[in-house]
Amino acid sequence: MRPPRLEEFLVDTLGKAPEVQRTEAWHEGSTRPAGVHVAFTTGSELWIAVTGGGQPGEDYDKPEVPVTDAPPAEVPVPDLLQGGKVTPITAENYLAAVLTNSGSPEIKRVYTYSAGATPTRPTAHPGVGIEWHSGAKSFLPFVHTASPDQNRKSNAFHLDNAF
Repeated sequence: MRPPRLEEFLVDTLGKAPEVQRTEAWHEGSTRPAGVHVAFTTGSELWIAVTGGGQPGEDYDKPEVPVTDAPPAEVPVPDLLQGGKVTPITAENYLAAVLTNSGSPEIKRVYTYSAGATPTRPTAHPGVGIEWHSGAKSFLPFVHTASPDQNRKSNAFHLDNAF
């Protein structure tokens, strides 16, 4: 799924999640050409970049041809909050489950960047990845966070431990 269509899919799909108050497209010029801003019902906010490559051999001069197959099996949606706050890890797990359960026949697999992380091999950066039946991969790194009634920090990728 190409980034512009993925952005629309994310705004629509994540916007329907029970713990999400609203979603909107997020653009910051050429430094981050596409993304999604998620506002949770707690008042916490998360800005997610949308990046990734097309399917092998894809010609971007031609219209996109979606490849479909069986969607991934549904999974339980975990709690978004830990100790009353959203954390990057709880956000990863929550959003990955919501995307897995979207029923999209284009999605082969959704995973979190923190899956398999250990204290000696931590995740470099939180986010969610999507593998598509087409062979394409999308990457959704978390860029900014904000606690309720606070503005996001200006430095990208400096996330709060809880927000």
